[in-house]
Amino acid sequence: MQTTGSTRRDLRERTRDTLRRLTGERDIWLATSHPEHGPHQVPLWFWWDGDAVWMCTGEKSATARNALAEPRVRLSLPDTFDVVLLRGDAECFPAREVPGEAADAFTAKFGWDPRTEEAPFLYIRVAPRSVLAWRGEAELRGRVILWEGEWVARDGHGGRG
Repeated sequence: MQTTGSTRRDLRERTRDTLRRLTGERDIWLATSHPEHGPHQVPLWFWWDGDAVWMCTGEKSATARNALAEPRVRLSLPDTFDVVLLRGDAECFPAREVPGEAADAFTAKFGWDPRTEEAPFLYIRVAPRSVLAWRGEAELRGRVILWEGEWVARDGHGGRG
């Protein structure tokens, strides 16, 4: 783990960098849970619509079953130094019921349309209730950039620890 050489970003810069990553990256880790079998974590392709993360998985997968039974989930981008963690509730849409705009944007990003597959797919939408972002130890304090669904002030001040 890299712990030196990082410069502390202010809240506005950290928020901007996080939104850029959510818009541009391809993969996100989705953690779900089953009451008897415990945690389950998988990497999925995702599309950020400006308010929520959209993912897609097989309708019969453990991920789909878990999200339907227990919608509280956690998400993370795949970088252990430039950390972005999201928490929210999963909304699930069978491929035949997904909003067209979301499915079309997902297809445009990846060149793959789960709605055309023979096996059924489930779209999962997560509007984050919290987002934590930090780059190295220098940014652990003030790492909360979204809390209870509201972005923390973007004036460079504040932020929860």
